[in-house]
This record gives sequence, structure tokens and C-alpha cells, in this order.
Amino acid sequence: MNQHTNPDREARNILIANDRGGYTIPTEGLYPYQWNWDSAITALGFAQFDLDRAWVEIETLFTGQWDNGMVPHILFHQQDEGYFPGPDVWGCNGPIPSSGIIQPPIAATMTRKIWEQDTAFGDARMKALFPKLRAWHRWIMKWRLDEFGAVCTTHPWEAGRDNAPDWDNSMARMDASDVGEYKRRDTSHVNSEDRPTKFDYDRYIRLVQIGRKAAWDQQKLLSLNPFRIADPTMTFTTLRAARDLLVISEQLGLAAEGLSTDIEKLEAGARSLWNEELGSFDARDAHTGEMSGSVSNASYLCWYAGVESDKMLERLKATLETVPYPVPSYDPEMPKFDARRYWRGPTWAFMNMMIGFGLQDLGHTEHANQLRKKTGDLISGFGFAEYFDPITGSPAGGKAFSWTAAVWLHWAGRA
Repeated sequence: MNQHTNPDREARNILIANDRGGYTIPTEGLYPYQWNWDSAITALGFAQFDLDRAWVEIETLFTGQWDNGMVPHILFHQQDEGYFPGPDVWGCNGPIPSSGIIQPPIAATMTRKIWEQDTAFGDARMKALFPKLRAWHRWIMKWRLDEFGAVCTTHPWEAGRDNAPDWDNSMARMDASDVGEYKRRDTSHVNSEDRPTKFDYDRYIRLVQIGRKAAWDQQKLLSLNPFRIADPTMTFTTLRAARDLLVISEQLGLAAEGLSTDIEKLEAGARSLWNEELGSFDARDAHTGEMSGSVSNASYLCWYAGVESDKMLERLKATLETVPYPVPSYDPEMPKFDARRYWRGPTWAFMNMMIGFGLQDLGHTEHANQLRKKTGDLISGFGFAEYFDPITGSPAGGKAFSWTAAVWLHWAGRA
């Protein structure tokens, strides 16, 4: 463990170094573009020392919004030949070269937090952003709900939890034998043992190829895409976004037709993800109805969505007491746990922060503080890594990571 003697300064310097003028890359080398949910988290970090720059981060993200309201998961502002899959592989027609899928819609929630902090200029900037946030929310409600009102992911990258065990059964049914040759970038920058396998990656690319062939026509993809999974990440973040949009609309006197109905629908969808046998919120294949049987860190986002759960709280208490550096992305008691491989075990500081927001909001202050302190100890002890081994704390993935720096500045580094 190497103590980081001035993490505040270090965190600020990371954001400044990763700033590309209007948008922030997650980390040098590994991720050279603007990622959707990374940006929303990063904006919170900027808000601690530069409110204008925080707004610009979100505003830049929405310059890539498609005419139909979708906000892509990657915006390729500048061409980088070394990155795969780049804009030529996706074949999209947005205002900025981009991917053809989304990421969890946390922008509304993080923008609300910035707005509440910015008493001088916040109202004007929020009023300008609000229609764009609403349009993206409407797009999700139109294209991503299953029959129960849960929100589906149509690509593992869309849920942001790329190689989570939640997707294993659905991925195993996919044929990616003719996906062709390609060269990954992630494994040349960081330890391949920490990343998704080639089996997974072949299927990620196959799903991109299916989307491109359909010209990203969502109506066509409803039947063409073999991967459609109702997911706690997407469902809980969309529900939270709807709640925040409603509050913003009420406080600023903005029109928000349908949001209350959306909230009810999404609450029912969230409840439908409860796996009684597992005693946890879980993912469900929308094609087959099969539950994944996976306790992930996304299962603990229930409070973030305003959904109370005594059983999840009991589970969280046990995790806080038994796992040295919680919350692991996959339950260590489960057979597929891997302490270092991306979303199959490692702890992610930004997910902890979102879980912590929810705990605080629903009055579980003691647990929120406990999680915040443990996350702070993890970052100050092991640095600003992309993610961490939940047992040893050892850093994994990319280094000098924007969202980990933002988590420190906004949440984990506060006494």
C-alpha cells in the first residue's frame, strides 16, 4: 500500500491532465474519447473546484445527442487510429462520430447535483439542458423497456458492466464464429488477466455488427438483437433519472408530462427484478425470462433509485463487515467471483458513490458513511485506479482515472 499524501491535489491534477478541452477522457492511452457515464461522474469532480467546467462536461456530452434523443455511450471527438472499435466500425450518423448504443442514464442525476451547487448560474444552464435530458429519457422509455417496465441493456457495454456474470448465459447462446479479425487496445495497455476474455469480446463485436447492419434502427433491433437483458443498472439509473427530472421540472416550472407515469412504470419494473430465490435484485433475459442468478454491485443501486429493501440492507451490512474493500462487483461467495477481472469481482469507486448516495437519501446514514470511509481508505491507500481488488485493495485496470478522482473530490475524500 502506498499512501497518497495529498489526494485532493492529485485528484484535481488527474482531471486537469485528462481534460481535452470541453470533455474529459477516462485515462490516457486506454480510453481516448468521451464516455457517457464517465463524463457525468467526472463533472461532479470538476464541480468541486470549477463549476463552469463541470457544466461544460455535460453540455459537451449532449452535443453528440442524436435527433431521436439518444445520447451515445462514446463520442469520438478526435480520431485515434489505435482504438478499436472506432467510428468506422460503428457506422453511425449522429452530429459527432459515435457509437450506436447508450450507457446508464446518470447524467440527469449528476447534473441535478451540480445545479444544486451552482446558485449563481445553475438555473439558466439547467433550463438549457433540461429538454435534452428529457428527450434522452423519452428515448429510453420508448426503446428499452421490457414487458414488466424494467429497462433493458442491448449490449454489455450499454449497461457499463461489460463482462458481468449477469450476461453469461445470454452470451453463451450467441454465435460469434464469423466475427472476423480485430485488434483490441485494452489488453496492450493493461494486464489481460484484468480484462474481458476473447470469447466475450468476439460477442461484443458481433453485437456491434448486428446494430450496424440494421443501421441502428431500434425497431428492427427489437427482433434482430439476440442480447436484450432487463438489468438493475439500467432500471435503477433510469428510475432515479426520472425522479430527478421531475424535481428539476417542479422547481424550475418546466413542462414534464408523463414523468410521474414513467416513475410508476419503472418502479414496477424494478420490483420485477427481485429474485426471491437469490434474495437479491438480479438481471433477467428479456427473450427467455430466465434470471441470471447474479448478485452484483448494481443490485445495491436500489436505494439510489429510491427503492427500499430490507434484504439488500442485510446483505450490505454483511458485505461491509466481511469484504475488506467493498462493494465487490460480484458476490465473493458466488462461484464465478474473480477478484481482478473487470466486472466479475473488483470494486469500483464510482458505483460505491452511487450506492452511497442512495443509502444517504433513504436515511441509512451509518451505512453510507461506512461505505464512504472504506472507499476513501481504498483510494488514499492504493491510488486513482480504474477499479480495485476487493480483498487486497490492489489497483487494476487503467491508472490516473478520471471518475475515481471525481469520486474522491465529491464524496470519498470528505471527512
